[in-house]
Amino acid sequence: MTLLVAGVEGMDHHDTGPHHPERPARVGAAMAGIAEAGLTETVVRLPPRRAELAELERVHGAAYLGALERFCAAGGGDLDPDTPAVPGSWDTARLAAGAGLAAVEALAAGQGELAFVVCRPPGHHAGANRAMGFCLLNNVAVAAAALTAGGERVMIVDWDVHHGNGTQDIFWDDPRVLYVSTHEAPFYPGTGRLGDTGGPAAPGLTVNVPLPAGATGDVLRRALDEVAAPVAELFAPHWVLISAGYDAHRDDPLADLELTSGDYADLARTVAAFAPRPDRVVVFLEGGYDLGVLTNSVAATLAALAGGDARPEPASSGGPGGGVVDAARRIHQQLRGDR
Repeated sequence: MTLLVAGVEGMDHHDTGPHHPERPARVGAAMAGIAEAGLTETVVRLPPRRAELAELERVHGAAYLGALERFCAAGGGDLDPDTPAVPGSWDTARLAAGAGLAAVEALAAGQGELAFVVCRPPGHHAGANRAMGFCLLNNVAVAAAALTAGGERVMIVDWDVHHGNGTQDIFWDDPRVLYVSTHEAPFYPGTGRLGDTGGPAAPGLTVNVPLPAGATGDVLRRALDEVAAPVAELFAPHWVLISAGYDAHRDDPLADLELTSGDYADLARTVAAFAPRPDRVVVFLEGGYDLGVLTNSVAATLAALAGGDARPEPASSGGPGGGVVDAARRIHQQLRGDR
C-alpha cells in the first residue's frame, strides 16, 4: 500500500502567535501519527503545489481572495477574534488548498491507494466570501469542486467537533456533493441544525447530526450507520473526502465530546466503506488542538484505512445523543420517502 502525503510541512509561514491553539506544531504532531501507525515505509511525499486562483474561485469569490491576499501582504492582523493572518498566511493557505488538489490528482492517476492532506490553516469554516474559525480557504471544498468539475460525485464526511458551516454553505444547493457532519451542539459556530438538509436542487444532501456534550464514539458510529449510510447508498459517491478534525476527543481543550483515539479507527473504517474503492478516500486535517491526541488519533485513522489497527485507547461508549440520531434518521427517511 502506498500512502500519499501532501501538505505544508517545511513551508508553513502561517504564524498564529505563541498562545493560539491552531499552531504550526500541529503539522508535526499529525505527521508523527504516520510513524505511530507503522506506515512510514509506505509514504510517498507529493511535491508542494499552490492552488491557482481559478481553482480557488470555484468555491471562493474573486473579491474575497483579492482582499485576503492584500490583507496579508499589508502585514495581516485579525480577520475575526479567532482568525489571525500574517504576511506568510496567504501563501501557506494556497499551499494547503493545493495539497488537497495534489492528493486527488495523484490518486486519480493511480499513484497510491490512500492520501493524507496535512494542511493548516484548516478550512471547513471558511465560506465563499469569509474567513472564520481559524480558517482562510476551504481546503476540502476546493478539492471537491475540482472533482465535481470533472464530472465526479463527492461525499464529504466531517467528524470535526465543530460544524463545517463553510463547507455546508458552499455546497448547500449542489446535487454533486453530499455533506455529512457530526458535531457538538449548541457550540461554535452555531450552525448545522437537524433540519438543515440542503437546497431545492440538493434535497437531503446535507446531513447534520448535532450532538450534546458528552456524546461518545458509539453515538457517532450510529449516526454514520443509520443516517449517513442510506443517503450515501442512494447518492453513490465516486470519492469520499474526510474533514478529519480530532477535537471531539475527550482530552481536547476546546470541546466537550468524549471520543477516544480508538473511535477514529472505527469511524475511518465506516466512512471508507462509502467509497467505491479504497483509493478514492482522502483524509484532510481539520481541528484537533492537543498534540498528543492529534498524533494518536491520526495514527488510528490511517492504520484503519490501510487495513491495520493502531489503538492507543479503546473506543468509547455510553454517552448521550441517541435521540438526536433517531431524529436525524427519521428526517432523512421522510426525505427519501422511506416507509
